[in-house]
Amino acid sequence: MSTQVEGSPLAPSHTWLKQTGVVALGVVLAAAMVVLGLWQLDVYERQGTEAAARKAAEAPLPLTTVAPAGGTVGDGFGRRVTFTGTYDPGLQLLVPTDGGYRVVTGLKQADGSVVAVVRGQEAEPQQPVPPAGEVTRTGVLLPSEEASTSTAPLPAGQVPTIRLPSLAQTWPGPLVGGFVTLDADSAGAEGLAPVAVDLPEAQGRLRNGAYALQWWVFAAFALGMSIRVARDLGRLEERELDPYA
Repeated sequence: MSTQVEGSPLAPSHTWLKQTGVVALGVVLAAAMVVLGLWQLDVYERQGTEAAARKAAEAPLPLTTVAPAGGTVGDGFGRRVTFTGTYDPGLQLLVPTDGGYRVVTGLKQADGSVVAVVRGQEAEPQQPVPPAGEVTRTGVLLPSEEASTSTAPLPAGQVPTIRLPSLAQTWPGPLVGGFVTLDADSAGAEGLAPVAVDLPEAQGRLRNGAYALQWWVFAAFALGMSIRVARDLGRLEERELDPYA
């Protein structure tokens, strides 16, 4: 009579717990790295805002040196500039805004170039007569604005945005490669309310921008590696249970 010995039952597998823990750890690490990347991006953007404010606070430069007629502006956008010339009342437009109407008038400089000047703001859609004779003004040089997405027609003498390519089609040239928004003192000399200026975005330190990208790459790597390790744990268990599979 033979005796049959039964093998001991296999211990319950805890591989799924290990897999869950590995993936959870990867998710936590990836989330932390994403947060660090967002923090570095915020530092980068804050540095850009501060750099733009510092540039606008510098002493004004002659417009002819910052934006020569027919030349490139380069780093001139967002800088305070001074200029002298004579307004042309025939080159005047209104730009509707939330608070009223920006008054844009062409000013001819001594070199023959024309610069679009946002003299100030009116509450009503009226065309204020510019000062006669030669004037000297100070303001911030800004780039051409983007085209408006609105399709609503505007009355004659009004445009949705200050688009230099559009002005170049009707105004005499050469046009300066940017427009100037007068500061509060110069706008007051025009008898108009000053217009708030949206400074062009400046770049922060590239190092901080690179750090943000680096953290996000690390986050993707950590998450990908955790998934791979969890998958390898599952395959290892399969080989242990069935070494001939």
